[in-house]
Amino acid sequence: MLIDAWLAGGGGESFFEWLGQRKRLVMLAGGQSRRLPAYAATGKVLMPVPVMNGSHGQRLDQSLLDLQVADYRTVLENSPDSACVLVASGDVFLRFPENLPAIPEADIVGFGMSVSPEVAKDFGVFFSPRDTPNTVSFFLQKPEPGRIRELARDREYFVDTGLWLLSARAVAALIKKSGVDEANIARGVRSHYELYSGMGPSLGAEPMESDPEISTLTSAVVPLRGADFHHFGTTRQMIESLSALQNRVAGGPERIDLWRKPHPDMYVLNADFRFHKRLASHEMIWIENCSLPGEFQPTAENALTGIPPGDWAFDLPRGICLDFVPIGDSAMAVRPYGFDDSFSGPISSAHWMGRPAAAWFEARGISLEDARIAPETDIQEAAIFVVTEDVSSEWISWLIATNPEARPEFLEQWLASRRLSASQLAQDVNLARLFRQRGHLASLASVRLWEHRNTNPFFRVDLENAAAVYAGSQAPLPEPSSSRAVDRMHEAAFAGAVARARGADGDGFEKEAFHALADRIVSMSAERPVVPRTTLIEDQILWARSPVRLDLAGGWSDTPPFCLKHGGAVVNLAVELNGQAPVQVFARMSRHRRILIRSIDLGAEAVIQNLSDLEGVSEIGGEFALAKAAFCLAGFHPRFRCDGATTLDEILEAFGGGLEVSMLAATPKGSGLGTSSVLAATLLAALGSSGGFGWDNEEVFQRALALEQMLTSGGGWQDQAGGIYHGIKLIETSPGLEQSPTVKWLPEHLLGPQLANHVALLYYTGITRVAQTILREIVRGMFLNNGHHLENLFAIRAHALTAYQAVQRESWDGLCSVVRKSWELNEALDPGTNTPEVAAILRQISDWTAGAKLLGAGGGGYMLILAKDLQAAAKIRRSLQEFPPNPRARFVDFSLSATGLQITRS
Repeated sequence: MLIDAWLAGGGGESFFEWLGQRKRLVMLAGGQSRRLPAYAATGKVLMPVPVMNGSHGQRLDQSLLDLQVADYRTVLENSPDSACVLVASGDVFLRFPENLPAIPEADIVGFGMSVSPEVAKDFGVFFSPRDTPNTVSFFLQKPEPGRIRELARDREYFVDTGLWLLSARAVAALIKKSGVDEANIARGVRSHYELYSGMGPSLGAEPMESDPEISTLTSAVVPLRGADFHHFGTTRQMIESLSALQNRVAGGPERIDLWRKPHPDMYVLNADFRFHKRLASHEMIWIENCSLPGEFQPTAENALTGIPPGDWAFDLPRGICLDFVPIGDSAMAVRPYGFDDSFSGPISSAHWMGRPAAAWFEARGISLEDARIAPETDIQEAAIFVVTEDVSSEWISWLIATNPEARPEFLEQWLASRRLSASQLAQDVNLARLFRQRGHLASLASVRLWEHRNTNPFFRVDLENAAAVYAGSQAPLPEPSSSRAVDRMHEAAFAGAVARARGADGDGFEKEAFHALADRIVSMSAERPVVPRTTLIEDQILWARSPVRLDLAGGWSDTPPFCLKHGGAVVNLAVELNGQAPVQVFARMSRHRRILIRSIDLGAEAVIQNLSDLEGVSEIGGEFALAKAAFCLAGFHPRFRCDGATTLDEILEAFGGGLEVSMLAATPKGSGLGTSSVLAATLLAALGSSGGFGWDNEEVFQRALALEQMLTSGGGWQDQAGGIYHGIKLIETSPGLEQSPTVKWLPEHLLGPQLANHVALLYYTGITRVAQTILREIVRGMFLNNGHHLENLFAIRAHALTAYQAVQRESWDGLCSVVRKSWELNEALDPGTNTPEVAAILRQISDWTAGAKLLGAGGGGYMLILAKDLQAAAKIRRSLQEFPPNPRARFVDFSLSATGLQITRS
């Protein structure tokens, strides 16, 4: 497969040059799929699977590979540089532990699990010394349980999961063992060489088989403790494994969820089957890519695939399966088989449809000679499936009956028609027809998904994918109707995605989604109304000031709606710049009954004399929109107060007079330090203190989040939390509309005065990129449960906990690793975060850098640079000062804030 992939790529470079370009995944998904005939043509690894319970962002049209590919990617990303190929088995789903163990350096690294000897006997088994379980002593292929127990007295053993990492040296040995001349790979004659049973016995310090070419390779095993794997090799295993995965809950497979009814062993997907009567037992039913009348009733142990629309009225006995295989432009082959058929052995003695194949021929008066089939023919190669354009219920009944009625016309048809073997069906199937039917039926099923969305996984699936499937139907555009804000948000986003998929304008629906989210968050502040009454003395000035934040990990997980559904986690630090709090707000009483807002850094001011001047704050970038929204939330607008005042004059009279505020944000626009949100929180705190509310930090935090939504910017909470709360900290929220932060402070040594501005550098790139466009795009992905977005967001949230642990250990190398990984995760979520200009800066200092990341949504603003050592930091400073990317770029001193938000009065 590797050689074929290299040749398919053009072969412009040598094979091993190609192999070294990037790490690759090889799926062993070939074979004839004798025991799972329904997916022989496409391969078991591409078989459709349903959305899993508890999952988020899975696709309606997902395959078995889709379920596993994120884990394989994680293995490759965390593997040593020497690893170049990950080999995986296509008929196994391997559930990884929550934390992937460290992967050692070796030519061949296997991944093993702890199982009983009775389970291990059917697989390869790694044996290791008890004190060094990563070391391979030897490898046995399918050892007997007694032998395993004997060896386990002084060794650990791990069953081979089929997941192997190979170095280039291991690939070279494998190629040579396959009979290919390494010097002439493209023309080499290849012979069969079994990877696991061929290489396995020659691995380890005490190999079972001596093979100089293999024994020189180093080997290791990674024990996946707490993992489990599920087989998809047979029809029965397919259903059993899916049910085991569906019924699994957090905490491991051994946990039982007493509150959730187990998933029945019945699966209907990509199908038009509105069955009227459910079975009592739901015992082992699989219906996929089928169109069946509502009256149709399976019994038990039935797998139905590929059945086209028809008035199907045949009785389906227990244990009988049907696969309709499209052949050519219009013909069809009906493949009946037994639920546990293995399709192996001579047809004269093999089983077919759960009983001796000979009995089927005998019951219809057909001899193998009449059928032109030699008795010794392997049943997989026997031509027993008729290709026809006329399939009726009577024909199917005759095919599957144990004792069929005498139907001479069917007998004649069977003998005279073109017939194909199971092997030939896999070769001759018209995959385009098969996929076209599946796509059409999936679109019909997606309509029912929408219609019954409150009782199915609709609000958890990848709605962008679901919308594309739905758009293929003739159903009208969905109409959002939920009264629950988060559900309505998803509904509106889905409707907009359907409209776009059909070539129409979906902007109106998307605006509705943003409005549903914003309105609910803002309403929570309106439900806690306030009536401000001045606490300021006539000549007194209130001074509120805050640091800005530098984020280390977790940014984006704090953004609604992700944090509302899943909770967020961020590690950041509050910092002062050049010895000063960069965000400051001054407030004092005015002799005039009005609100006066000044911006010191912008050199502008606005006079508010009526409520209309405060309203319409939703235009992002509008003059003083942030300050106006803050005044509204502080009770200077009727929506957020409870005394019945309807004019600004009445409100200011109750307050005790006019109010003047002056604001200073001493950072450049688009700095990436969360300045606007910190300014919002600081202004809200100043107004709260002036109005006598006694708001604590949590209330300021929540109202700042509402303010972001009023501005339609849809931002998260980490910026204001970073400024409100001092020092270095992990900030977490739980799922729910009301986001209440839990703060855990961390030791400050790594970014304290000993290292800050010495090996930890803060650099303003001089590049401005407003986060609004990026934010809307990523929030849209959250609305739609976009699988790519969610995968990265969950990884980003988990990474915050890794960062917490690294800082808690006061590990400089750990912190550098955290910053590097944060940058990689941000790039994965938004590739545009690393613009060519930013990439040029990173390249310029790469030789001396241990970790670096931009501190905002990306594309510009400030950059945190962690140098390898003091000498490297000096070289970074010298390089960027002598060759700056633009005239605005500069280093800025920072220091940890010991206070966070402060309010004082003159």
